[in-house]
Amino acid sequence: MSHDELRAAYERLKGQVAELLKAHPPEETENPDLRLLLEKMQALTEEYEHKVTELEAELAELKRELFGPKSDRLTPEQEAQLSQLNQDLVAEAARPVAASDGVLDQDTGEQKKNKRRRTTSRHPLPAHLETETVTIEPEIKPCEHCGEMPERIGEEVTEEIELIPPKLVRRRTVRPKYACRCGEAGVAIAPLPPRLIPQSRLGLGLAVHIVLSRYDDHLSFYRLEKQFRERHGVIIPRQQMVQWAEHIATWLLPIYDAMWREMLTGGYLQIDETPVRVLDPDVQGKAARGYLWFYAVPGGDVILEFDRSRGMAPVRKRLQEFVGTIQTDAYEVYQSLERNETHIQRIGCLAHVRRYFLKAVKESLPAAVWFITQIRSLYRIEDEVRDLSPQERHDCRLQKAPAIWESMKETADRLKSLQLPQSTLGKAVNYFVNEYEALNGYLRDGRYEIDNNLIENSIRPTAVGRRRWLFIGHPDAGWRSAVIYSILVSLRRRGINPLEYLTDVLDRLPKTRITEIWDLLPAHWKPRSADTS
Repeated sequence: MSHDELRAAYERLKGQVAELLKAHPPEETENPDLRLLLEKMQALTEEYEHKVTELEAELAELKRELFGPKSDRLTPEQEAQLSQLNQDLVAEAARPVAASDGVLDQDTGEQKKNKRRRTTSRHPLPAHLETETVTIEPEIKPCEHCGEMPERIGEEVTEEIELIPPKLVRRRTVRPKYACRCGEAGVAIAPLPPRLIPQSRLGLGLAVHIVLSRYDDHLSFYRLEKQFRERHGVIIPRQQMVQWAEHIATWLLPIYDAMWREMLTGGYLQIDETPVRVLDPDVQGKAARGYLWFYAVPGGDVILEFDRSRGMAPVRKRLQEFVGTIQTDAYEVYQSLERNETHIQRIGCLAHVRRYFLKAVKESLPAAVWFITQIRSLYRIEDEVRDLSPQERHDCRLQKAPAIWESMKETADRLKSLQLPQSTLGKAVNYFVNEYEALNGYLRDGRYEIDNNLIENSIRPTAVGRRRWLFIGHPDAGWRSAVIYSILVSLRRRGINPLEYLTDVLDRLPKTRITEIWDLLPAHWKPRSADTS
């Protein structure tokens, strides 16, 4: 039986019960047993109505998650609804009107909009691109009027972007040997330069290509093996590439560790986690589940750590030397960590609250609209203070934000007793009330962010990877994925070209002392051209 058929049957049954109660009101029934039965029937009808409403709301939300767009944006109809409920949302939902007001059509008397042709300017080509010039000379003949040869008066220049396909080359390093004929002086031969993997065929350029293709472009080793075979005619088994990736991650591990030691000194970390499937030989027939834990400094480095567990152990171990404030969602592990570890305080994430109320807005609940309005007001304050110093941000926030938070708290306390705990609005209100102290904790320090969106943005590259290469090949491979992802995400946050960075750093690492690692961190790295200038 379909949902519509079940709903229709329920409505018929509810109608029959209503007619029975109307014909025999409990308060007018003399028989005490019958009166008690009617009262129970009336209470059950009301209870079932609430439950049916809750289940339909959950069903609608599941349908949105399965088949709807994966975003928090509202549909145009919902935006129009919001604008009627609150004037503040009118400006947010209204789209800008075209610049032309229209002209009056002389024939029909109707107003017509002026159609302006949009002109788009091309982006200039970057100056660093290698330039290849091809000059095409016309066929020149003497002038038919005076007999003189034409002179060059100018030129027309046409530019296009060309791609030179990558190619694999065989690089041979020849080291001549020298020895005296007497045989007493030994053999002289130049030392082999340090390499990523001694006695391996892995060149620097190929190593960088494999790392970026696998962890930045999210291609599987199987696809890479196929590309090398079909496009270059070279067989590089994926098992070989897996071993190479492990060696490269080992070289990058000191940078990863140094990044973490530097992050510990700031006293403020944003933390989140995301699941990833793992091919575990101990779990037959299906992929096991592991987790990538994210630790980040807003606008700075990001450290990922792979673990089979989503429990307390991995995050407690990682933070055992940390003293300060963490920013997280309301996952119970983080709450327990704050309660049990005296050196850690926690603040919450307003973006999570916003998502709860957005779900309620989609069910056309006016109270949720009011909360969304207040949340947008808080984010407007953040827009105003974004470019200020931490102390200026702190002072400005304390002038404008506390009144909004207090108003939200009063409204949430009032609504909490009026909403069913499992209803969409009830869940949103309960989350807000339970997290209230953590949510406004960002007001304590101008360095703190209002939400965890920055670290959630860091998770997106790995989410793309999960969809494309599906899983981590083995539990023991999780650490190398975490190390390489940490480097790449931190580079992207700082606007550093990962190709340029890895080419330089992987060339330097075999010759670098452990005391010199600090210079290779994304926060301190400078291209060699900048060092020599």
